[in-house]
Amino acid sequence: MDERGSVLELSSRRSLLKQSARGFGYLAMCSLLASEQARAAADLDREKQALQPKSPHIPARAKRIIFLFMEGAMSQLDTFEYKPELQERDGQSGPGGGRLVGSKFRFSRHGETGTWVSELYPHVAEHVDRLCFVRGLWTDTPAHPQAVIQLHTGTRIASVARPSLGAWLLYGLGTENTSLPGYVTINPSPNFGGAVNYGSAFLPSYYEGTKITDRGFLPNLKAAGPGSLQRRQIDFLQSRNRDLSEISGAPAALDGLIESWELAFRMQDSIPRLLNFSDEPRHIQEAYGVSEGAGGSFARQCLLARRLSEAGVRFVEVRQGGWDHHNNLHRGLQTNAAATDQPVAALLADLEQRGLLEETLVLFGSEFGRMPTAQGVDGRDHNITGYPMWLAGAGVKPGFSWGGTDEFGLRAVEQRMHTTDLHATLLALLGLDHERLTFRYAGRDFRLTDVEGQVASEIFQ
Repeated sequence: MDERGSVLELSSRRSLLKQSARGFGYLAMCSLLASEQARAAADLDREKQALQPKSPHIPARAKRIIFLFMEGAMSQLDTFEYKPELQERDGQSGPGGGRLVGSKFRFSRHGETGTWVSELYPHVAEHVDRLCFVRGLWTDTPAHPQAVIQLHTGTRIASVARPSLGAWLLYGLGTENTSLPGYVTINPSPNFGGAVNYGSAFLPSYYEGTKITDRGFLPNLKAAGPGSLQRRQIDFLQSRNRDLSEISGAPAALDGLIESWELAFRMQDSIPRLLNFSDEPRHIQEAYGVSEGAGGSFARQCLLARRLSEAGVRFVEVRQGGWDHHNNLHRGLQTNAAATDQPVAALLADLEQRGLLEETLVLFGSEFGRMPTAQGVDGRDHNITGYPMWLAGAGVKPGFSWGGTDEFGLRAVEQRMHTTDLHATLLALLGLDHERLTFRYAGRDFRLTDVEGQVASEIFQ
């Protein structure tokens, strides 16, 4: 018998099936493998079809969103909300008996609109005529986890998962580039809801956000070809997950993880250079303030956001944490503003220069604001009754301010805008009617805005 003949062949199960019973076992195995491959191809085709661009409900003013999330509640009274009465009555008793605290930072007017901006944001101040402020926002809960979850998903109940804003956008509009995730979140916080804030909940898992770092897309995952070990591993996981999904009561959480790996594989296989800054001109990197180390993290996020948006990603979120200043307010504001001011201004200028700002909506803000009264020696407590955000770019009036708070910046008193109204407005800017964007689940139709939401069309161009 040949040393490389039948003895060696029979050492594998494939060879045993091939040579036993005239190969009938081998034929059955081939049939099963073909069936598995067909199912995998069908799953991939269904995902690609679901992610194809879709027609909006109404004329769209924007194609995509970049959300600059200042997690922890930025003090609006020290950044973008100037209140002369608060400054004049610094140290006096305020509403509810607390001691009023004026800002220690100097405010001045900027642009043709004469918009007040704190000295903490000199670079952003150069772009105020591009900004559209909504100043009468309010929300339901002063607890960070619930407020952050509500801002991202529309519900404040942390134990009840709902699809995130980005997932709803992807479900309603599809993506502009099926070789990329349609929804990317950069450096998301593990706190305040964690993955719930970029999840798809009961929507199909391919609508959930893909998590990356400011260093690039899943850096431990290397690009690999169709026949690679990595590809075979993902195919095997898909096969096992399909078997698991047929079992009653099986968990669905694995779907999203595998889909993220699928997206990671496709992305780094097809566009390996997208998240590599080496081809970005040095003067652009310097404009954003890109640098090594933690201090350059937000700048890297903003540059990644531009590159991803330019490549067709529908929704990109970047995050700067550390705004929860119950103490050490002034030093903390200086640190965070220094990290975010230049990159945000550079992002606006870069989008404008590339012609992207006219089709990209930029949203900047926190889950709520902070109080006009003192907390401890150097802090401000949470304020959910009145605070601002600003938008820029596609569809909104530049150099415009809508709504407002009282003389101390405590309560929204003009054109009050709840978080649900903000969601309805953002969807409308993307061409989606929030009342028509529904998904049937557990016997009823769900939507991002539930049974509420008013579109603030007054801010539209």
